[in-house]
Amino acid sequence: MSSRMPKIIILFASYGDGHYRASQAIEACLRAKGISEVILLDLMAKSHPLLNEVTKFVYMHSYKSLSSVYGWLYNSTKELQPGDPLHSLLHSLGIRKLHQIIEQFEPDIVIHTFPQLTMPRLLKKTGKSIPLINIITDFDLHGRWIHPDVDRYYVATDDLKRQIESRGIPAEHIQVTGIPIRSSFSEGMQHSALQDIFDTGHAMKDTGYLYSGKRTVLLMAGAYGVMQDILNICERLLREENIQVIVVCGRNTGLYNGLRAAMGSHPDLYLYGYVTHVATLMRASDCIVTKPGGLTLAEAMECRLPMFLYRPVPGQELNNAKYLQEKGIARITNSHRQLTAEILSLLHDENQLSLVRRKIDELRKPKAAELIVDDILNFWHDITIRQEEYSVIL
Repeated sequence: MSSRMPKIIILFASYGDGHYRASQAIEACLRAKGISEVILLDLMAKSHPLLNEVTKFVYMHSYKSLSSVYGWLYNSTKELQPGDPLHSLLHSLGIRKLHQIIEQFEPDIVIHTFPQLTMPRLLKKTGKSIPLINIITDFDLHGRWIHPDVDRYYVATDDLKRQIESRGIPAEHIQVTGIPIRSSFSEGMQHSALQDIFDTGHAMKDTGYLYSGKRTVLLMAGAYGVMQDILNICERLLREENIQVIVVCGRNTGLYNGLRAAMGSHPDLYLYGYVTHVATLMRASDCIVTKPGGLTLAEAMECRLPMFLYRPVPGQELNNAKYLQEKGIARITNSHRQLTAEILSLLHDENQLSLVRRKIDELRKPKAAELIVDDILNFWHDITIRQEEYSVIL
C-alpha cells in the first residue's frame, strides 16, 4: 500500500455559515488523521467575487422579502437532472479558476460541501481522473447534488440515501453518516465546560453563570441575526419564573443593541452577539429556537435538543423543518404566540421531553466527520492499491 497521503480540496460556498462549518469539521478531522495538504476553497468568491456578493445579498434578503420566490425556485428545480441546460449552466461557474487551482495544487480528491459541481465538467474537459466526494449538508435532497461522476455521497439519513438511489446512483456509493459537525459538540468534551457555565446555588448574571434550577431556552437568530419577533418571544418566556433564555444575535449588532436596551437588565436573559462556544450553550439548554439550516439542526441533534423552527423560509430550510417535524423531534411555528405556547407546553411536560429526546437518539449520527474521513481514506487507499497493482502488471 502506498504510504503517500492524499492532497485534498474542499469546495464550499459562503451562503449562510453552514457549508463552511461542515468544511471546517472535515478539514480538522483530516488534519487529525495526518493529512496536511488540505485546501478550503470558496469557488464562487474566488472566481466571481462581484457575482458572489450580489447572490449572497439576494440570498440573505430572501428571508425578509423574497422568501416565496426563493422557495418556488428551489422546489421547481428539485428534480433537476445532469445534462439539463440549467444544471450545466450552474455547474460551469468558476471552471476557469478551478482549472488553474487544480493544475497548481494537483489534488488527489475533491470534496463538495455545497452543490456547485464544476468538477465533473472540468474532468471531462481535461481528461483528468480525480475522485469526487459529495457531503450533503441538509436533510433534504436537491437535484444539484446529483451527478453520475461523483464517487461517494455522504448523507444524514436512510431516507436521503433511498432518494439518491431512486436517481440512479448505486447504493454502494452512498454512506449514511450524518452531517459533519465540529468536534466541540462531542458530549465528552463538553462536560467540564458545562460545570463552568452553571452556578448551582443562584443565578449570577454579572458573571455569566446560568442557574441550574431553571429550564433554559436557547434562541439562535442565525449567523446574520435574521430571526423575527425575538423581543416578543423573550418577553413572554421570561414571565415564567422557572425559565431563563439565552439569545445569540450573531453578527446583527442592531438586534443585539435593541434587545440590550429593552431587556438587558432582566436577570434571566443572557445576551450574546456572534459566539464561538455554541456547543457549550447548546449543551446547557433544554430546547432550541432556530432557523432550520442543516448544520445547526445536526448540532442541536448531537446535543439532544428538541427544536422549535420558527417561520422557516420556503426551500431547503422549510423542507428540513418538515422532515424533522415528521420524525417528532422538531415543531414548526409561524407566530410568536404559538411558538412560546409550544415551548412552555413541552418544558412543563417531563414525559414528553424525554420522548422527544429518545426520538432524537434514534435519528442522530454521532461523530459524522470522523466516519466520513475514515471512509474517504479507506476509499483512497483502495484506489492506490489498484493503481499499484495495475502498474506492476504493466
